[in-house]
Amino acid sequence: MPDMALGNRVMVVIPVYNHGATLRSVVEGVLSRHAHVLVVDDGSDDIPPHALDDLPVRIVRHEQNRGKGAAIRTGANVARSLGMSHIITIDADGQHDPADLPLFLDAIARDENAVIVGARDFNTANVPGSSRFGRKFSNFWLRVQTGIAISDVQSGFRAYPLAVLEKLRFTENHYSFEVEILVRAAWAGFRLSEVDIAVYYPPKGERVSHFKAFMDNLRLSLLNTRLTVRAIVPIPHRTFSQDETGAISAIHPLKSLRILLANEATPRELAMAAAMGMFLGTIPLIGLHSITILLVAGWFRMNKIVGLAVSQLCMPPFVPALCIEAGHFMRHGSFLTEISLQTLGYEALQRIWEWLLGSLLLAPILSLLIGGIVFVMAKGISMGLNGRSENEPQVRP
Repeated sequence: MPDMALGNRVMVVIPVYNHGATLRSVVEGVLSRHAHVLVVDDGSDDIPPHALDDLPVRIVRHEQNRGKGAAIRTGANVARSLGMSHIITIDADGQHDPADLPLFLDAIARDENAVIVGARDFNTANVPGSSRFGRKFSNFWLRVQTGIAISDVQSGFRAYPLAVLEKLRFTENHYSFEVEILVRAAWAGFRLSEVDIAVYYPPKGERVSHFKAFMDNLRLSLLNTRLTVRAIVPIPHRTFSQDETGAISAIHPLKSLRILLANEATPRELAMAAAMGMFLGTIPLIGLHSITILLVAGWFRMNKIVGLAVSQLCMPPFVPALCIEAGHFMRHGSFLTEISLQTLGYEALQRIWEWLLGSLLLAPILSLLIGGIVFVMAKGISMGLNGRSENEPQVRP
């Protein structure tokens, strides 16, 4: 059973735009399971002025249509003014089942700092092909941008801590807002979690959707471009915790590891990122090393700064020369001993081929070596930091 005290801190927000035919039934369904309900009318012209006057529900109206994201933010502001700590958003078109509200309340009780997304069950009738594709498309880009995999980025049935909407800055006001808030919340350190929910799609002829195929897809494409570019830039995202800061460099490994460990990175995470950076840095991805490392680090939620810093160890001449020698030996049974215009100029393509061959042998070896060294160093530093914190005098009130 959901905690009653928690329930009194949660507002269910129903953003609505021209869904007058289904709004009342949705509101009644929500009220049957939760007392605090807010309808944000985003400039509808099909809802009578007093349509919900007989129901115990708050109503806020935008004079003009401003977009679903703007309606959600308005709802969050009202909820905050009423002393709420969370909002749950549910669509007004009848797609979501209010009977699933207790699932969100239970999930909030388990983790009050998480953004909770309702993962729709698409094993039902009348699910549009565009919805299936859109979900896969958005899921993919969220994984690229944050390294987090969830199964339904486009679901509008969600729970938000109001701190997410209060502390973060957003650029989107329409459907794309629901993508942006997940990415920025993940970057800021808020957890993303899911609950499984039911979904209803009416037959195609009865379906009412205000998703504008061209404009909303354009907004989503532009947003994903901006977020992906920001994701691969190796500048830390702002989080809402006290962090020790400083420069991370392979030139100062001990100092860098202390900074990263103070920022709650684990020795294993640092070792994995270092091994990845060394592996990709060894392979001849000429001109593409940094972008490849950033994309791989983002996908697998590795430390981008460590990966980039370690990859600098692979800059010419040492590692490429080592790979070329190994590749030459694999091809000819002997090492390359002549450095001349002939061997490095006219035979450049052969040297690149040998670089690739040699890297396939040396990349795993070097990545294991560097990853192991980083793990041992980080483990030692971590034990030192933990021992220091335990020996610090405790301040008693």
